[in-house]
Amino acid sequence: MASGAFPGGTVSPGTVRRRGWRSGRTGRARFFRSELRLVFGRRRNQAGMAALAAVPVIIAVALRVTDGPTEAGRDPGFFSAISGNGFFVALAALGAELGLFLPIAVAAIAGDSIAGEANSGTLRYLLTVPVGRTRLLAVKYAAIVVFVATVTLLVAAIGLLAGLALFGGGPVTLLSGVQVSLAEGLLRLLGVCAYLTVGLCALGAVGLFVSTLTEQPMGATIATTMLAVTSFVLDSIPQLDWLHPYLLTHHWQAFVELLRDPVAFDALRPGLLSAAGYAVVFLSAAWARFGGRDVTS
Repeated sequence: MASGAFPGGTVSPGTVRRRGWRSGRTGRARFFRSELRLVFGRRRNQAGMAALAAVPVIIAVALRVTDGPTEAGRDPGFFSAISGNGFFVALAALGAELGLFLPIAVAAIAGDSIAGEANSGTLRYLLTVPVGRTRLLAVKYAAIVVFVATVTLLVAAIGLLAGLALFGGGPVTLLSGVQVSLAEGLLRLLGVCAYLTVGLCALGAVGLFVSTLTEQPMGATIATTMLAVTSFVLDSIPQLDWLHPYLLTHHWQAFVELLRDPVAFDALRPGLLSAAGYAVVFLSAAWARFGGRDVTS
């Protein structure tokens, strides 16, 4: 998924200029818009987003057809609550995809960010147009953030629509047993999406760093995905409980705190701080690596 790929793999500086990557404030905005078009315009990325959007539909249809709740291991009651309120399809889908599908999607975009440009031969032209290395990394990461927020909201929105269509809506019973209006439930769902976006953006920072280490976007994608999977595996080993708070994915499931009354913000703070820490460390590492790297492709 080379974000800067061109047919034939041969690109001239003039072609790169026509993509809108010029100096100045207008050039920066144009550069960012161009990057977003590349991320969201590629068919393989669109196919991936369609697959993510299909999961909540499958969940809703499966439960409607079987006419009964489904138990799901670590699920905090979302699946069993769907038959009573379609609102919970969105939460069940987010919980189900958070374990693998969403991390894979983020890893694909982040791993492709720099390695894709190097693989397609456009990276050195971008840096001679000129596009500074810091600016290039900033725009790449900003596009990753937009993608993460978009796919998280997409899964939630499709799940909500499918759930309400098949099961109806109404007041939402929170995990603490308190019932709130559907409108307040929607606000809490937006909070869940925001919290998960922060956590997944930390994974995006890791992927961006890995992408600076190679010219093979598939390798960067696989490495980033394996890091996320390893974090999940280590987090499931009780004997390593001392390590759990430091793992990238450990705090992701804390989004359920937004579905209690009152919201335990103290329980959300470690996840936000952990995500911020990972983002700072790996973005700094990406800048240090990319800033001193000889670009030959």
